[in-house]
Amino acid sequence: MSESLPRIYPAESGLLGAEIRQSPEDFQVTELLPFAPSGLGAHHWLVVEKRGLNTLDVAHRLAHCAGVAVRDVGFAGLKDRQAVTRQSFTVPATPGPDPDWASLEDDSLHFQQISRHDRKLRRGVLRGNHFQLILRATTGEHSLWDTRLQGLAQSGFPNYFGAQRFGHRNLQEAARLLSGQPMRVDRHRRGLLWSAARSALFNLVLAERVRQANWTEILPGEVVQLAGSHSIFLAGDDDLADLQARATDWDLHPTGPLPGRGGVAPTLVAAALEASALGAGPVIAGTTDDGLHWARRLAEQGLDAARRPLRARPENLSARWEDAQTLILSFFLPAGVFATSCVEGLLGREMAEAQSLDLCVD
Repeated sequence: MSESLPRIYPAESGLLGAEIRQSPEDFQVTELLPFAPSGLGAHHWLVVEKRGLNTLDVAHRLAHCAGVAVRDVGFAGLKDRQAVTRQSFTVPATPGPDPDWASLEDDSLHFQQISRHDRKLRRGVLRGNHFQLILRATTGEHSLWDTRLQGLAQSGFPNYFGAQRFGHRNLQEAARLLSGQPMRVDRHRRGLLWSAARSALFNLVLAERVRQANWTEILPGEVVQLAGSHSIFLAGDDDLADLQARATDWDLHPTGPLPGRGGVAPTLVAAALEASALGAGPVIAGTTDDGLHWARRLAEQGLDAARRPLRARPENLSARWEDAQTLILSFFLPAGVFATSCVEGLLGREMAEAQSLDLCVD
């Protein structure tokens, strides 16, 4: 992106700081699924605790041990390398003795549960993730931390895609693809680039709504999403007061675009705001294409349009001071919500790249 994303707290309200050490034990993530293994079936079900490995690293180890293709290993979402994470995998069972899973265990990988299930675990079948984060060398009065934590639990934070979604060169490569420049990328890589491009456009719209302080409001013509579901509908003028009351109760959310073809599009004020935000200038520095151009090109690639809530909030948030400068946070986030954005919403500013929480992608 060409500039830092705006935050909800002005500088004059006070700044908080925290040092996020790159120690896996400082970032603990436990995946939560909407169901448990059946105990029977044609797939091994493995709950893995890992350190210093990403999800694909583990998938390759499991595939090699079981003598199957990596593409046949199932998992619900990607988890970061620089963390202690716990997540489930499925591996198809083959004739003969069970794989020697114990041979894979070392300081970086440990099996917490081994069972069976009747089908492959699919991407996106994820309720969310529970986090325990240790923030060290904190700055700011404890009273301000308490106030911000209360605000975070009650009002939430802008649901930005975290910087890790974009990698070091994803947006630059996406810009080349969208401009029609010849590139040799496989299907998986192309999908990552399209995802990065759509995430950047969503962040542009959300950033403008944060600047206008209406990121929690239901605007005329808003596309609204029911909480806890993917169900969306268009807000009518006669319903705005009722819809805003439901939004205040966190029963539904205003949304931003994940551009593509088709889908429910905003109208009236919400549509004008989105078009203005997307057309305001280059998506990334060094290019001339604005977000409207990117959105048109993404639709031409056959991607289906979708919507994403503009806000999120941590559930079951608790905070404990281990000492005067060390804060331990515990909370749950729904699938697709970035811990980065949650912590930056608390601090009121973007964390330095060296300190950023490179945690859950999904």
